[in-house]
Amino acid sequence: MTGEGKRPHRITLSDHALQTTVWPKLRPVLLDYPDLRVELHSDNGMRNIVEERFDAGVRLGESIDRDMIAVRIGPDWRLVAVASPDYFRRRPAPKAPQDLVGHDCINMRQATFGGLYAWEFAKEGRDLRVRVEGQLTFNTSIVMIDAAMSGYGIAYVPEDLVSHHLLEGRLELALDDWSPPFPGYPLYYPSRRQVSPAMAVVVDVLRYRN
Repeated sequence: MTGEGKRPHRITLSDHALQTTVWPKLRPVLLDYPDLRVELHSDNGMRNIVEERFDAGVRLGESIDRDMIAVRIGPDWRLVAVASPDYFRRRPAPKAPQDLVGHDCINMRQATFGGLYAWEFAKEGRDLRVRVEGQLTFNTSIVMIDAAMSGYGIAYVPEDLVSHHLLEGRLELALDDWSPPFPGYPLYYPSRRQVSPAMAVVVDVLRYRN
């Protein structure tokens, strides 16, 4: 990889993918490749990686264009509805997604389109999208989780970011049977672009091996 270290290899990805998948895999091996430079650009919107000169992106598979090569880099995961025990003492937990309409919910603003994310649920072949309302809207999961623990309402966030809060009783789960898993994150890059030796190292390090 001599000479490749001059320019960082740029990857656009969501904050969840960065925290749970990409950085934990890259961190232990980067010291073994001192010439390898990586720029990790975290945001929750879709990016045109060709126009914006990214080498690769990490997003959910359904969002990836067909002319991209996709390599799975993470395990299945899911979004879950959570709130504090205090909130559920004040307001009974929803039994079905439609019940969220009567609750205070913590919204997520989508960076790409500017709209609020409609919460997506599925059960026994039935898919539901629910537009929720509440006092707070954020564009990152971390602050949504803090707001939920503080009793501001129900948040719909990645389960792996709240699993320890659930175990320790700071949050409680709702609509568990309506929250199926997503396939693990793919890393994607243009099929017509030659992969550099440095980028090949990154792909190999991140590749999911179950």
